[in-house]
Amino acid sequence: MSCARTHAKVCMAVAMALCVVSVVCAKKQPPVLQFSSPAPVLMGQPIPFTLTSPETPLAEVTVTLNVVNGNATIKNNTAVLDAKVKVNHTFIATSTVVGETTFNLSADSSDKRYTVPVPGITVSVVKSTTVVTINAIIGWVYFLAWSISFYPQIWVNYRSKCVIGLNFDFLAFNITGFLGYSIFNIGLYYSSSIQQEYFAKHPGATNPVQVNDVIFAIHAFVLTLVTIVQCFFYERGSQRVSKIGLGILSILWCFALVSVILAGTSVITWLRLLDFIAYIKLTVTIMKYIPQAYMNYRRQSTVGWSIGNVLLDFTGGSLSILQMVLQSWNSNDWSVFFGDPTKFGLGLFSILFDVLFMVQHYVLYPAKEGASVQDATAPLIYQVDSTHGDDKEA
Repeated sequence: MSCARTHAKVCMAVAMALCVVSVVCAKKQPPVLQFSSPAPVLMGQPIPFTLTSPETPLAEVTVTLNVVNGNATIKNNTAVLDAKVKVNHTFIATSTVVGETTFNLSADSSDKRYTVPVPGITVSVVKSTTVVTINAIIGWVYFLAWSISFYPQIWVNYRSKCVIGLNFDFLAFNITGFLGYSIFNIGLYYSSSIQQEYFAKHPGATNPVQVNDVIFAIHAFVLTLVTIVQCFFYERGSQRVSKIGLGILSILWCFALVSVILAGTSVITWLRLLDFIAYIKLTVTIMKYIPQAYMNYRRQSTVGWSIGNVLLDFTGGSLSILQMVLQSWNSNDWSVFFGDPTKFGLGLFSILFDVLFMVQHYVLYPAKEGASVQDATAPLIYQVDSTHGDDKEA
């Protein structure tokens, strides 16, 4: 008797375990229906949606293609899939308005495999596919220009084994800014929930962050970190981060920390957090060049500050803004300038300061042939004596 009861309990436990597993599996069951569409497409051109399935339906399935967001018309948006017949159907949609249009599928059938929700598809409707190609090329060119721009300064430091002439406030602002820029780009490019918030805020808009933006931000952060490491090993004189710089950075970091806490406790959205981080990066971009420009003025020299960095930075900033203008025109969506203020601000202020640096280097303080960092040491570093507040030249 006891054996029978034990056997019954085991069977019951196994049955319950199987039920739990089946429920879990059911919740995680992937959709059987699959649909795809080319992107981007020209305004007014047919948008084909190919409906397929790796399995054959056991019962008749009624499928409807819906417009979730945007402006589009669908010819015969409902289709009936026969039972025991391989799924192969094409819906045709058309949009006469440029921008982002989102579609999804709904299905009704006694074969419950086919009623599992299918992720929607967002199609970019543009004025010109040629501009899309040009924009992609521009994106990678400015990515290369901006990315390579970090290497000349690293090489100058390595060759001279000296970082005198490179302002430490500039580096401190730079590492903070590119950390924030990396977080912003990664969040908006990879997080589907943040993207949903963004598109809800900007209906019909396109994602302002591209994959090259993500790669550039991470690459810039790493190389800025390399430059900072060089400052610990190479001759730097008495240079240090100024108290004013430390004060400003402390405020920015505290603001970022409070924003993260507010987002983590759902007081603000994660998209709002990224907006705050973008404003931090924009603030850093506006301020970071000022210490370097002032140091060049005090020294009456740009020796030790790589002009190659400036020229490549100028190229990258110009192409970045050109890409945004072309993208906005092509999708009739100028909100990209406000959706990604960091990218626009980064390009604009980089251009303005790069022009100033070029004027300093080629017009105001042209370096003599064969000049070295050690030749430009009078005055070399501008500091403020914290005790007396007097200007001091080291």
